[in-house]
Amino acid sequence: MADLDQIISRHSDKKGQLLPILHDIQAEFGFIDNAMQGQVAQVLNLSRAEVHGVVSFYHDFRTSADLRPEVQVCGAEACQARGAGALMGVAQDAAGERVRIRTVYCLGLCSVGPAARIGDRLHARLDKAILARLVEDA
Repeated sequence: MADLDQIISRHSDKKGQLLPILHDIQAEFGFIDNAMQGQVAQVLNLSRAEVHGVVSFYHDFRTSADLRPEVQVCGAEACQARGAGALMGVAQDAAGERVRIRTVYCLGLCSVGPAARIGDRLHARLDKAILARLVEDA
């Protein structure tokens, strides 16, 4: 496991380094808490508010650990037109408290929606039964 200083130093010679640093921290630790935000702000000569503003703006960043698996269901117009909205109740029921269900905007599978992402895997042409099984297996 890399430490925070190593992650930051990997990006020290790049312009626009804040987002890549935050993405690497999120990937490594699963969250970006206030102490991490403060350290990033100090190294990049930014205010804590600037770093926190970025962390709180983007939905992929978390400020505390949540070890549950996450199923992201596309909520963009194309997937909505193909019935994604009707799948959310099934997903929530299958998830219970064990799996986090999150609606995201556009997974890029517009022609084969409704779509979902679990980890790095994308799933398309979902119906209630398929999504319920994916959530239960997450």
